[in-house]
Amino acid sequence: MKTIIKNDIQNRDDIIVLVSTFYEKVRKEEHLGPIFNHVIKDWDQHIERLTNFWETNLLFVAKYKGNPIQVHKQVDQTFNHSITNVHFGIWLRLWINTIDELFEGKLATLAKNRARKMGTTLFLKIFQNRKTSINV
Repeated sequence: MKTIIKNDIQNRDDIIVLVSTFYEKVRKEEHLGPIFNHVIKDWDQHIERLTNFWETNLLFVAKYKGNPIQVHKQVDQTFNHSITNVHFGIWLRLWINTIDELFEGKLATLAKNRARKMGTTLFLKIFQNRKTSINV
């Protein structure tokens, strides 16, 4: 049996590969695809933005400027507050599987751990926003 040697995430080019491969899967996924394909009008721009996000979070290169919590609250509102923990679970599974297919090492593990924390935080912020925006 042939052993495939994977490298760790090392630079922006690796992050581009990771983000691009991941979003190819997201766009086709039955639960996530309709949401992402509805909201994202320019996929090249989205890939660039998310590459900047992950480059900032993994390589500590200050490129990302944005407010992911606000963006996700708006997406949830667009979809009538129907985003659930299931969506985040699918997103996280695809992210981790994509990393595992492409990379291994310290930054690959960091990317998985940061995504776990981010998914939890985003879902909690969306849920908190529902309580304030619906009950007012």
